[in-house]
Amino acid sequence: MVGYHDRHDTRRCFALTDRPARTPFLHQRRLFSGDARPPVPAWKASEAASRYEIPPPTTEFKDLENIDETSDKTFSYLMVGAFATLGAFSAKALVTNYLSNLSAAADVLAVSKSEINMSAVPEGSNLLIKWQGKPVFVRHRTAEEIAEADSVDLSELRDKQTDAERFPNQEWSVMLGVCTHLGCVPVGESGEYGGWYCPCHGSHYDISGRIRKGPAPLNLEIPPYNINEDEGTIVIG
Repeated sequence: MVGYHDRHDTRRCFALTDRPARTPFLHQRRLFSGDARPPVPAWKASEAASRYEIPPPTTEFKDLENIDETSDKTFSYLMVGAFATLGAFSAKALVTNYLSNLSAAADVLAVSKSEINMSAVPEGSNLLIKWQGKPVFVRHRTAEEIAEADSVDLSELRDKQTDAERFPNQEWSVMLGVCTHLGCVPVGESGEYGGWYCPCHGSHYDISGRIRKGPAPLNLEIPPYNINEDEGTIVIG
């Protein structure tokens, strides 16, 4: 019994090893089950692709962007042009005003100068004229007045000037008739020093127009002038 069993087991072993290996039925069912679908034919794949084809990107928004950019550029050009035009007109106005000031008219030049006939002013007398809207004192001085002006000690003066420094031709004195305190017009041949006196605040000037007493800080101002003795004229300005 034992021997038969051994032989039977041996044949059985040979029989199992000689048989070809078969795929289990369960495995075969899985190959053809619903989990693994068969491949789709090529013509059906192309048809589906054409059916769900994504349309090309629209250019509508791109056109809108281009319109915005064009509008911005146009506005920028307009602003630049406007500012350039404004700058050109401003520059033209400035240049025109500058040139007009440089090239003064003949009547303006005539007003800026005043000519005095020396023979019309006797010795020891004053002449009051108007030059550029300001009063001007012109005096034909005597020898005594010149000597008196030269005898003044400079240490006594507030605004130290000799008479010869003020008037190279001492026979003629030419001064602006404006008080150096607050701009009043002094009165000639009056005051404590025989020159000019300002009634506004009591400033006294001597015969040379130098401040001697009162609140005025400076001597009477001397305008630009020229004496032409050959022609007998004094030109102020």
